[in-house]
Amino acid sequence: MDERPAHALRSKADSSMRVALGLLCEGRVQACVSAGNTGALMALSRHMLKTLPGVDRPAMFAALPTQRGVCHLLDLGANVDCSAEHLYQFAVMGSVAAEALGVGRPRVALLNVGTEEVKGNQQVKQAAALLQRARGIHYVGFVEGDGLYRGEADVVVCDGFVGNILLKASEGLAAMIAGEVEAQFRRSLASRLVGALALPFLRRLQARLAPARHNGASFLGLQGIVVKSHGAAGAEEFRSAILRAQAEIRENLPQRLHDRLETLLAGR
Repeated sequence: MDERPAHALRSKADSSMRVALGLLCEGRVQACVSAGNTGALMALSRHMLKTLPGVDRPAMFAALPTQRGVCHLLDLGANVDCSAEHLYQFAVMGSVAAEALGVGRPRVALLNVGTEEVKGNQQVKQAAALLQRARGIHYVGFVEGDGLYRGEADVVVCDGFVGNILLKASEGLAAMIAGEVEAQFRRSLASRLVGALALPFLRRLQARLAPARHNGASFLGLQGIVVKSHGAAGAEEFRSAILRAQAEIRENLPQRLHDRLETLLAGR
């Protein structure tokens, strides 16, 4: 996991990751799912599958639970430094992908330090200007981190540096809260009795927020379906990543992205 992506690209022609992507390139499989090194998977995917026309960089795309259901977030770490044009392309791809996964007229927002137009760095402000003029995208403006979890947007766009920190912080916070709740219910006999009464509710909550349910990040923008599973995924988590790949196969997501990108990017 600590090897550089360039090493995997140049020196590991027989790795399982490269073999799997080779099968995808040859059309012998319809998708590739991997829990391996993210950088290596992205580098190999870009080299072997190539990006869709009009896409400079693929983006990692996954769902996070919110008060209203889920929010689709991208990029989650594939692109640490992004231009306004990259963020615009991510917004287009995220909107199309969310729609393909069942979201009607997805609300698209840019993650920012405030909702006012004057807030944010130059890349975010310039991306906002591009999205305000875009046809076919339901752009709703800026959203803050807490607004994301309130469900104020269906698709939230940011660079990979911010997105990866948000994702890891969210996972850490969820684990901490679950541990604290469990510890409190074990403090005394009375708390254990209360915990037993609350168990059905806690199990429903755990099932909705469980990492297993939301595992699997798609590499949007490639000429093929590649899904990255968490490296520490168990059987249920990996199953979720496979189910995500199956959903993208059913929706023929790369072709849908190609068709919409051609229209949206050319019509600017």
